[in-house]
Parts: sequence; structure tokens; C-alpha cells
Amino acid sequence: MSHHLNPAEIKHQKRCTWAESNALMQAYHDTEWGVPQRDSRMLWEMLMLEGFQAGLSWITVLRKREAFRQAFADFDPVKVANFNEDDINRLMNNEGIIRARAKIQATIAGAKIYCEMKARGESFSDFCWSFTERKVLNGNGSSVPVMTPLSEEISKELKRRGFKFVGPTIVYAWMQAVGIVNDHASDCFCR
Repeated sequence: MSHHLNPAEIKHQKRCTWAESNALMQAYHDTEWGVPQRDSRMLWEMLMLEGFQAGLSWITVLRKREAFRQAFADFDPVKVANFNEDDINRLMNNEGIIRARAKIQATIAGAKIYCEMKARGESFSDFCWSFTERKVLNGNGSSVPVMTPLSEEISKELKRRGFKFVGPTIVYAWMQAVGIVNDHASDCFCR
């Protein structure tokens, strides 16, 4: 999914300043960041990756994303929910990912919660988008907050359900990434 321009057109477009410095960030910005994501598994994957990003820069996660996908069984919640202490030790020894035991354990716990929701007939996508009545919220295009009352509300509900590394700032970054909120700059071609 992308913002509907071919690569030749994109090359000469104005984009958000945070995406200008690096080709990987540009590609992520141009094709993924802020595009409304409706797939439950992908929404969960992005929430877990945002949790790994806590305290680090997003480029660190992007550079390790494929290694994360390999290490976490392509973020298949059913497989990850069955990870055990041997898997945690394997992941702690994996130099390709961010090796933080608490974040690894939180991802496994998050997979279990995701699976429990699905078993109850609750779609993770429907849950995520229920806070905005399935609508994309538009930021003002100039000043971007680090959290909002809505990210605080979603954070509280995620925590109530048992998710970890889902504070309001992480949740807001995730909302931007998965297109629940459009925070592209007003002069960005993706706006």
C-alpha cells in the first residue's frame, strides 16, 4: 500500500522533514507511514515494534525489522504466543534484534492477548479502529504532539488488557505509523 505515486514522481516530492535524512526512512515514509492499516496481524506487529523502539530511534527498528520478523515467526501471534523460555534465550542471543528481555516477554504476552481476543471473536483491527469509529484522524499538519488524550485512552485500555510497552507516547507513534492519525506535514505529498 502506498500514497499512489510512482518512484520517479516521489523522488521530486516534498516529504516530512524527519524522513529526509535516510533512504530507508524515506521508503518507509513514502509507502507505509500514515497509510491506514486495517490488517489485524500487521496492526499488532507494528504495536510490538513500537514497543521495542521505546528509548531508541525508529531507524534502529527499521534496520532490524527483517531480523525481527525472522526471530518472531513473521509476527504470527499464534506461533509467538507459544514461545517459551528457550525461545526467550534464543532471542536474547540474537544480535539482529533489540535484545531486551522485558520487551521480548511483552511481545509474547501481547501475542497471547491477541489470540485471546480472537478466540472471543474480537478482531484486533476492529478494536484498534473502534476508538475513532473507523475514521482516520487528521493532525493539523504543522505541530505534532507526542501524545494526545486519545492515545492516553487507548494506552489505558491496552494496559487494562495486559499489554506492556504501550504508554501514551508509544501508542501515539503507533497511531501515526498505522494511519489512525494522519500527521504528515501540510506540505508533504503524502498529506
